[in-house]
Amino acid sequence: MVGFNHLYIPGPTNVPDRVRRAIDIPMEDMRAPDFPQFVSPLLEDLKKIFKTEQGRVYVFPGSGTGGWEAALSNTLSPGDKVLASRFGQFSKLWAYMCERLGLNVEVVDCEWGEGVPVQTYADILAKDTNHEIKAVLTCHNETATGVASDIGEVRKALDDNNHPALLFVDGVSSIASMDFRMDEWGVDCAVTGSQKGFMLPTGLAIIAVSQKALEAGKTAQLPRCYFDFGWNSMAHEQGYFPYTPATTLLRGLREAVNMLFEEGLENVFARHKRLAEAVRRGVHAWGLELVAKDEKLYSPTVTAIRLPDHVDGKAFIKHAYYQYNLSLGGGLERLAGKVFRIGHLGDVNEIMAQSALAGAEMCLRDFGVEVTPGAGVGAAQEYLRTANAQAAARAAE
Repeated sequence: MVGFNHLYIPGPTNVPDRVRRAIDIPMEDMRAPDFPQFVSPLLEDLKKIFKTEQGRVYVFPGSGTGGWEAALSNTLSPGDKVLASRFGQFSKLWAYMCERLGLNVEVVDCEWGEGVPVQTYADILAKDTNHEIKAVLTCHNETATGVASDIGEVRKALDDNNHPALLFVDGVSSIASMDFRMDEWGVDCAVTGSQKGFMLPTGLAIIAVSQKALEAGKTAQLPRCYFDFGWNSMAHEQGYFPYTPATTLLRGLREAVNMLFEEGLENVFARHKRLAEAVRRGVHAWGLELVAKDEKLYSPTVTAIRLPDHVDGKAFIKHAYYQYNLSLGGGLERLAGKVFRIGHLGDVNEIMAQSALAGAEMCLRDFGVEVTPGAGVGAAQEYLRTANAQAAARAAE
């Protein structure tokens, strides 16, 4: 098929040309005497993305899943009790990992489309007067359902109950795209990956860790080696890694961070909010429903859309790919065959977001869904024209 594939899954995301060029370099000596001049400033700049001054950042060859394991294995011991909730595929998988690692998991099951059950967490923490719960797991942005949760409210639930549990956050599809305030929210381990907001290929797990979590690691007994924070800290202090790092991806990460700083983090967050609102207005113009149960839960990075009962979601995704060279996200587990997802994070602009709507709209009509031609794109256009003009005016003030 002529042209290129239009990638609108919620990760991996499109890799900008600048990042691709930064990656496309010869192999280099990761023990070279000048390598720390590259590594040390990169690690410091990553702290700015997480908005932490006190924490430390670790970059492992791996994925967000590896980051989950690093957070758990470096801070907890076998049998420790953790509090988790399941309201989508990825919050579910992190809780499952806890079980496999031998932790005692208290799980709060929620309807998919809801967010972190803050009030339920608060009630459980209030009853835990012996402080048996050692960590609280949260998913900032549930990629499977297009739901964003308020991590600041989870911190408040911990503080209101004077509870010392560590606060862990899965920020894989939020960090570098959505505002994240590690120090302000008292986050102890924040996990993300290279393939979403950082606009890189898959291959890096990026983790920010508080001093409190590092202190917990001194007595934690879960096995760890490759993901050991202490081992990596000793090397990072010299500007190196304790193993062969993914040097080309690190060079790409440097360029991606440069791009985020050049746009300005607050502008990055505002852009994602605008694009998300435009996509949602397009969906509403089709007369379809979102998986997210409430406006306050709407994600700035991914929109999950319920299909009419007569449409097979798997066939819909396949049709978009082969008929229109368009990659849309499918429904996962209990949502399989029932929804499709549009990812609007990373290197995405206004016209790109509208092309996702245009392709999806054609697919809907192909499957017999009564949609007025151009309705979704038109709704997005009118919103973006106004929103972008207002953003430009504010920037000029």
